[in-house]
Amino acid sequence: MTPLNFDMDALRTMVVGVELGGFSHAAGRLNRSPSAVSMQLRKLETQTGQRLFKRNGRGLILTQAGDVLLQYARRVLALNDEMGLAVGAIDKGGTVRVGMPQDFTDAVLPSLLTRYSKARPATHVEVKAGRNFALADDVANGRLDMALAFSAGGKGGANKIATVPGVWVTRNRQRKARATRTRAARGSLTEFRHTQGLPEEGVVPLIVFDGPCLFRDMGIDALARAGIPWRLAMTTPSLAGLWCGIRAGLGVTVRTPLAIPRGLSIVPPGTNLPELASIDVVLYCAADPSPAAQLFKDLLLEITLPTLARS
Repeated sequence: MTPLNFDMDALRTMVVGVELGGFSHAAGRLNRSPSAVSMQLRKLETQTGQRLFKRNGRGLILTQAGDVLLQYARRVLALNDEMGLAVGAIDKGGTVRVGMPQDFTDAVLPSLLTRYSKARPATHVEVKAGRNFALADDVANGRLDMALAFSAGGKGGANKIATVPGVWVTRNRQRKARATRTRAARGSLTEFRHTQGLPEEGVVPLIVFDGPCLFRDMGIDALARAGIPWRLAMTTPSLAGLWCGIRAGLGVTVRTPLAIPRGLSIVPPGTNLPELASIDVVLYCAADPSPAAQLFKDLLLEITLPTLARS
């Protein structure tokens, strides 16, 4: 069965005429001639194959079929008008597409979105909080307007906006264990095992993202250079999953000092875990950004740089 495609103008004429109490009033409201209004009503009757109106003195009233069509017409027009407003808002405000590693979502995104929405309430913001390695390609290929990302220290180039240290992260231990670590005359892997609950054989258990991952590679390379044995204790694509593994005491991970959750802490120097390299924070941007994207970039830098400086 071929579906009917009702004329939206004719449906609007019908609804306005009924609401105003006469189709002569509808002609004036819609800036149409009475003959044009009559033609639209006849078109609806032709499409439905039913009489929609009947004479009542000098005017028209709805038949049963007309009353059914009126109810649907109101719903269709309401959805049509809502759709028009939504599309108009996107056209007016534009869209900004931004990507960032999951580390930044809690530390930066709430303040950034609050300030941006006040400045450009009609702009649609699309946020991709995803894996670091894919963000540069997303900007280069036009899928994102800009992206915060991590890069190996010294390799951020012109896109670098800050440099932060790489740190080992573990769960907080009992006060007694911390006191034991503090009393140690000199840190050692044995002392670290005792206070942090690592296996006695001295193999460092790593909790890391699935590869490829900058932090995963940093940790493995540092341990290998120091001659310290290691094993993969847990892999996950999720930062939340990584933090859960740390809280459960499955091992340690490599991150930056940015937004480390409660219950976790940076492993202090003196544990014989190797020193980690620094990490560049970079901002990739598409060429010729729109005004909406340029404002987002300005606010992003204004909020992110002080946050990184405190980390």
